[in-house]
Amino acid sequence: MEMLTRRGFFWQSFEIYGGISGFFDYGPLGNVLRRKIEDIWRKHFVTMEKAVEIDTPTVCIEDVFVASGHVSHFTDVAIECEKCGKVFRADHYIKEVLGIEIDSSVETIGEIIESYDLKCECGGKFRLFHFNLMFSTKIGPGKGKRGYLRPETAQGIFIDFKRLLEFCRQKLPFGIAQIGRAYRNEISPRQGVIRLREFNQAELEYFVNPKDKFHPNFRKYEDVVVRLLDKRERLHELTLKKAVDEGVICHELMAYFIGKTREFLIEVGIDEGRLRFRQHRDDERAHYAIDCWDAEVLTSYGWIEVVGIADRTDYDLKKHAEHSGEDLRVFVQYEEPLKVKRRKIIPNMRKLGPAYRDKAKVISERLSEVEVDGEVEFVVVNVEGEEIEIPREFFEIKEVEEEIHGEKIFPHVIEPSFGLDRITYAVLEHCFDKDFVDGEERRVLRLRRWIAPIPVAVLPLLSREPFTSKAKIIAEMLRRDGIYTDYDDSGSIGRRYRRFDEIGTPFCITVDHQTFEDETVTVRDRDTTRQIRVKVDELSSVLRELLESERDITEFGEIFRD
Repeated sequence: MEMLTRRGFFWQSFEIYGGISGFFDYGPLGNVLRRKIEDIWRKHFVTMEKAVEIDTPTVCIEDVFVASGHVSHFTDVAIECEKCGKVFRADHYIKEVLGIEIDSSVETIGEIIESYDLKCECGGKFRLFHFNLMFSTKIGPGKGKRGYLRPETAQGIFIDFKRLLEFCRQKLPFGIAQIGRAYRNEISPRQGVIRLREFNQAELEYFVNPKDKFHPNFRKYEDVVVRLLDKRERLHELTLKKAVDEGVICHELMAYFIGKTREFLIEVGIDEGRLRFRQHRDDERAHYAIDCWDAEVLTSYGWIEVVGIADRTDYDLKKHAEHSGEDLRVFVQYEEPLKVKRRKIIPNMRKLGPAYRDKAKVISERLSEVEVDGEVEFVVVNVEGEEIEIPREFFEIKEVEEEIHGEKIFPHVIEPSFGLDRITYAVLEHCFDKDFVDGEERRVLRLRRWIAPIPVAVLPLLSREPFTSKAKIIAEMLRRDGIYTDYDDSGSIGRRYRRFDEIGTPFCITVDHQTFEDETVTVRDRDTTRQIRVKVDELSSVLRELLESERDITEFGEIFRD
């Protein structure tokens, strides 16, 4: 973290005012790195999934989160010292003090505090309370309208579902992606960029027929061996196909996104040896999920979650349909029409109109959708979130034979949700290395070439003319050719190499005496420190080949020795 702060990856927010936990700024290098990771995410989860990406507000009205369950369920148990007023997240405090992993129910925490006689460091007693993690706000002047900063990007997608369904030609499956800021008012964040109050998410909502939780491209990953820790804490190392066949993973679509997530994380630089997928226990799953697997990576903070892959079923769409009164179902056509007999409600519009006025049309539509087994005295329908009881006099019941061509269903949704800040930090930690070069210790970020914030640096061997002018001309040429290039003539060439090694620059170009003899420069590889000579007019094409692959520089020239 010292190096990341000094080199401009992360800085403490509000630093000149003393800072506050849970907020970090991205410096120039960290910002570029995260953006490149975002671009690779888009490649995997938007372009290759044929998904579409939207952007919705970060401030949402309260109705959205009442419907989604966040107002009532999105809470942690906190403990507050009655003497000094310090507040801690209960399960984290107990783990830190006692080394015990627990579920976060008030009952369990209360029992542990009592049995271990836990007290604050000042000697005060603790009181327990539920704390909602959403930031609340007011929209508009005066009394205004209550709102919240979104705790996830997903709800914006569910709210837009009717529009998105029409855009996607009314056909399942389809994927909707969103990248943006989310906010959680963490009780006591103390893990740097691992636990933030404002953070960056990348989410895909993959809508699918609940009867068809398959993916046409699963074969690409079915033989991939993955480390799985199930909800009973049993460790498996299985192919994804075998994990599905043996019931370790609930269905093929979940396994597909586990395989795809693994591929993405490895591509951006996560060490596969420090990666696993852990299934949520029944007592820790979110209120909207029937199953969830976290991609976890091992860091100096221990195993941390960087991705959550949840089967949210139809929870969200049903809840928003119920609270808004909108029909958020999809019509799914059968392969062959079915002939069925059923008892159907026939609304009497002559009576409904005068009695219910502007609601009559919607009530008629809702009545027509209701099936009954026998005679009933009334039917309850939902109109814009209001439950209305319709007496028997406003409809009749007839037995009819109908040819059914399909049915309306609430699609299920599989959601891979990525914490981009945690991924960015984990990549940096996994790529950080030390070795010895010329008898001196060297600190080096072995970033994948395609995500390095500064991919190329041009360095004059000597900080004087004509070396500096020639180096600047070459740097400008590379920039015109679309290669982001830095220039540095400060200090000895050895010190400059070390500076760029430390920030992960894959290739340094050196203008030396021979450059003026034959128009060649040296290309130095960060990881091996090997150097080759390349003609200036071939430099851009060689660098493109190297930056987009893991090819050895010796494929492009003989090793140059001083």
